Parts: sequence; C-alpha cells; structure tokens
Amino acid sequence: MPAPKKFSRDQLASAALELADDKGLDALSMRALAAWLGTGPMTLYNYVDGRDGLESLVIEAVVRHAAYPVEPAEDWREEVRVLAESYWATVRRHPQVVPLIVARRTTDEPTLAFGERMLEALARGGRSGRDLLVAFRLVVGFVIGFAQSESGAASLRLSGGSADEVIERGRTLPEGRYPRVVEIATASAQGDRSEEFRAGLDLLVAGLSARSRPASA
Repeated sequence: MPAPKKFSRDQLASAALELADDKGLDALSMRALAAWLGTGPMTLYNYVDGRDGLESLVIEAVVRHAAYPVEPAEDWREEVRVLAESYWATVRRHPQVVPLIVARRTTDEPTLAFGERMLEALARGGRSGRDLLVAFRLVVGFVIGFAQSESGAASLRLSGGSADEVIERGRTLPEGRYPRVVEIATASAQGDRSEEFRAGLDLLVAGLSARSRPASA
C-alpha cells in the first residue's frame, strides 16, 4: 500500500507562489521550495517534475484566487467586464509572477475554467471560431498587458530610468513640439491605475459590442 502523500497539490502551489512573491522567479527551484516547506528536494519529485512543473503550479495558484460570481451575468458584456477585472485584480497582486504568466501557457483546471467562462461570455455576443479566438486574445491580452505595465513600473528599473522618471521627462518635453506626449505624461502622473483599467476595458467592450450579433439559439 503506497505511503500517504505529505503535501496536497494546493499546498505545493500556494507555497511555490509564496516563494515566488517573496524571493522572485529566479529563486524558484525544487531545492528552494523544499527548504521553504522544510523537506528534502527529492520529496517534491513525487509531486512535480522540476522547474516546468513548479512554474505551472505558480500560475495555477494565482488564477485559482480570481474571485468572480458563481452565476454568469445576464448581459455578456457585463460578464466580460467582471471576469476581466477579477483576473486583473488577482494577477496584479503578484507582480513578480506576471512575466511567467506572459511567457507560459498552462492547462491547469483554474486556468481552463476561467478561459471557458470568458469564451462562453464572448460567444454569447454571437462569436464563434476565429472571431471568438480573436476576441478572447484581445481581452486576455489587454488584462495581462495592463498588469505587465504595472509590474514593470512597480518593481523594475526600466531602460532609461524608472517608470516615474520616464513620465517626469515626458512632462518636461517641449510642449510646442510634443503636446500630446506631454498631455498623456501629465495624465499618467495624476491618474489612478484602477480607473485607467476600467476606462480601457469599457472601450474594449464597446468595440466588441459594436461588432456583436445575437448568439444562435
């Protein structure tokens, strides 16, 4: 009779995410996670297959915490907004992990469940096949891109200076030559990222709605 497992998958996923949040993705390894859990590295190979498996666990742990209502909204546009905002709110809490979410595609249950629900919402707008694929990529790309820009501003030293330094340089450019650059740099310095996200999402959903047609019964 096999020995009972020491850890559940959820426990490993949560621990891997805690490690990545605290130490960064570069520190994520079987040895580091084993030390984090107070066990030996070989023990973890009973659960996960090396670095690739750890990265999948981290993404799974992030997506699993996305909070959205059990029942879909009646209006597909509202459903897209709710799902997109819940996903963004979850991802942005883990800036260290955003590059991993950008780079990897996984088939864990939380990711598949979220994807299926978003696709169903978009399909209710009358999309199928290629049109459904394009709409899905557009929405997810917007959410991840916004989170990626936030994580860069919060935790990275960008080429040419920090995000705040780049914005400040934009504000002090010659206004006669670059009036619109100065305008958006000023708006960025004074803006609220949550408000910007929702405004962008409204524009995106409005565009999708303009090209929608009733789904087939």
